Amino acid sequence: MADRTRVLVVTDEMEVGGTQRQIVHLLSALDRTRWEPALMFFRNPSFLVDRLEAAGVPISHVAKQRRFDLGFIGALAAQLRRGRYDIIQCFSLTAELWVRALLPFVPRTAFVASIRGLFHVYTPRQWQIKRWILRRCNFAIANTHAGARETSTRTGFPLERIVVIPNGVALPEPLDEATLAHARAELDLSGARPVALFVGRLVVEKNLPLLLDALAEMPAARRPLLLVAGSGELEIPLKAHADARGLGLDVRWLGERRDTLQLMRLADVLVLPSLEEGLSNVLLEAMSAGCAVLASDAGGNVELIDDGRTGLLFPSGSRAELVDALTRLCTDVALRRRVADAARQEIVAHYAIPSMVAATEAAWLSAMERRA
Repeated sequence: MADRTRVLVVTDEMEVGGTQRQIVHLLSALDRTRWEPALMFFRNPSFLVDRLEAAGVPISHVAKQRRFDLGFIGALAAQLRRGRYDIIQCFSLTAELWVRALLPFVPRTAFVASIRGLFHVYTPRQWQIKRWILRRCNFAIANTHAGARETSTRTGFPLERIVVIPNGVALPEPLDEATLAHARAELDLSGARPVALFVGRLVVEKNLPLLLDALAEMPAARRPLLLVAGSGELEIPLKAHADARGLGLDVRWLGERRDTLQLMRLADVLVLPSLEEGLSNVLLEAMSAGCAVLASDAGGNVELIDDGRTGLLFPSGSRAELVDALTRLCTDVALRRRVADAARQEIVAHYAIPSMVAATEAAWLSAMERRA
């Protein structure tokens, strides 16, 4: 298999997040008779790295200790030269920056950038960096049309050179009732109280304080139990915020979990109140698992959810609208079942992993042709 195409995916962190899960889906599912994949990352390994190693994907951890690290730059340049990669795709701005700076060392390699959000938190300086990166890339891959348009407008990069490929999600196997009953018992979910679920990093962009405030405004008789699965820099202040709003017994902090799909099957509704999103893996997974979804209208959420048919949307930042939508889903069992069933059908039709992988492979081949 000497004629396989050597492809390297580079990202800053391999913490548990949506982008990292997509990297795992992509590299694990590539046709190894045609592609020779590898991953390089700089910081924060997680069990996702273990999954790729188990799938036989070579991993390079090029440690970055500080903002400007000469040892890191030297090690990265050596790895890029030694790998003789046909194509490199970067999945974070930091990865794009350093690979772009070292491209003269690998002049025959095709370079693909990523657009995985609307980047509303970018500073003017970060947009300058993104513009500089895109000037050298052969193609960019976005996971939403909104992100592609925003980036093209901000940087002047031609929209026709941005390929939109939605995230892919695996369809979970059904769980038997005994397994679900055991899981409910472990989490003490045996009562009739509705269960809401948040899965994600505890960071500013996810806007979890809005969800906590919405819960506090709901009458106790209609308030769901909230499970929070995730960790992050805001964990301590968020717990304090929940306690200050009198939600101590209404919120359970589960920490980082590997069984989020099982949690989605136990929950009545998954809530994503984000200020910014690309194409949310959490929403995709919940929809594939048959869990009703409620999300802000931020970023790619509006491309993924058909409001009222495959889930509910609310205006980002609106506590009153969130309270109303959450109340509807928690009190209307028929509505939950209807949107959950429609959402799963949507995932089967449009967001399967093989479709994402095939589209990415085609984009890589186009980038290599453009390089040539």
